[in-house]
Amino acid sequence: MSIGVKVVARPTDQTSYVRATLTGMAHTLKHMLNPEKVTTQYPEQKESISKRWRGTHRMLATEDGKAKCVACGLCPTVCPANCIKLVPGEDEQGNRYPLVFEIDEFRCIFCGYCQEVCPEEAIHVGRHYENSEYSREGFVYDLERLMAQTHPVCEMWDPADPKGE
Repeated sequence: MSIGVKVVARPTDQTSYVRATLTGMAHTLKHMLNPEKVTTQYPEQKESISKRWRGTHRMLATEDGKAKCVACGLCPTVCPANCIKLVPGEDEQGNRYPLVFEIDEFRCIFCGYCQEVCPEEAIHVGRHYENSEYSREGFVYDLERLMAQTHPVCEMWDPADPKGE
């Protein structure tokens, strides 16, 4: 099987780019004189985000202040970015809990699979998007930091409501 090569003839006559330049300048001038402003003054003025926005993670707690996580291991198994580190532990009564639970927010792709697969509904992706740290280690969220998050959680898409209303 041979590869076909298409040869395109280049224009040989003189081409003037003045018309295209003037059209672009007229388009720019039209937008400059338009009184409608489209720039959002960010820190003072924030636009609302979707209820299904997937941002920073948070761990829900029980009434006694412990994490709802039972260290089943489903979230690190299903995570496509491999950003969740979980070390399970067990107390004297046989209840499982996470000894180590860390999420690397730099590696996370915010797919929401961890929230979907959690049988206890312990881990949630939230609607928080303003993250800033001075080091890469600051983006590794441990169990205490995940439980300290108070932002609202994401409302995932419901297949029974295809329009998302």
